[in-house]
Amino acid sequence: MIALLLAKDYLSIYNNEFVENETMLEDQPVITPRKNRGDPFIGRGSLMICLPSELKYLSTSYRARRVTLNDISLKTIYLVEQDGSAPISLCGPFLGAPHAVLVMEKLIALGARRLWMLGWCGSLNPELRVGDILLPVSSFSEEGTSNHYPIPLDRPILNKQLRDALQTGLENRHVKTFSGAVWSTDAPYRETKAKIKKYQELGALAVDMELSALATVAIYRDVQFAALLVVSDELFDYVWRPGFRDPRLGEQTRVASQVLFDVASDFERGQQS
Repeated sequence: MIALLLAKDYLSIYNNEFVENETMLEDQPVITPRKNRGDPFIGRGSLMICLPSELKYLSTSYRARRVTLNDISLKTIYLVEQDGSAPISLCGPFLGAPHAVLVMEKLIALGARRLWMLGWCGSLNPELRVGDILLPVSSFSEEGTSNHYPIPLDRPILNKQLRDALQTGLENRHVKTFSGAVWSTDAPYRETKAKIKKYQELGALAVDMELSALATVAIYRDVQFAALLVVSDELFDYVWRPGFRDPRLGEQTRVASQVLFDVASDFERGQQS
């Protein structure tokens, strides 16, 4: 009888493990990000620049070498050579969570382990105006990409070490900065009064389209990720006020672009020393 019970217990454990293994096998992706033959070495630090103007500015200012990739997710990447350390890469532009995640996945496959993003956002807080710079701490996901990357957090948090480096870099340049949560959505034309109020009450300072997905993938892939967002428009009182022609937006975006590059470059040099 004891032997029979032990055998049943063994079979139960075996069957459970078999089911778990089968489930894990079924959950394996058919398409995976990969480094293709001929793809360049890009270093460990990579800047994801949403904005075409800032990608052009940085790649031109630092005489970046343009590399063309044969990849559906990322066609072009720029490499900035650094004396005594590995190159740092620049890429973009991109729009929305699905595209941003395709780019991030490719960068990780190419060897990136520290990823820094620059983008724009809409303000949900009356203290945050067009041209102000936001250092995101966490994010609320209302985009569809994050759901495909299970992580043990309800709200993805950006990497503290990289955030602290950006905070220090901003303070050293006497740049006023706000810090807090961001709401990410796939549908900017469905930013309703009810949704804005909901995320305001949850503590979100701004809304964008990419941050929560990138933060989620970074946690899932075990890489570091931080970002700077510049306020391009305001929605906090349920009236949309675009600031795309405001000179301060361009000025502050350039400041954020320069700070992001300088901090990321210094960080990478520190990793090499």
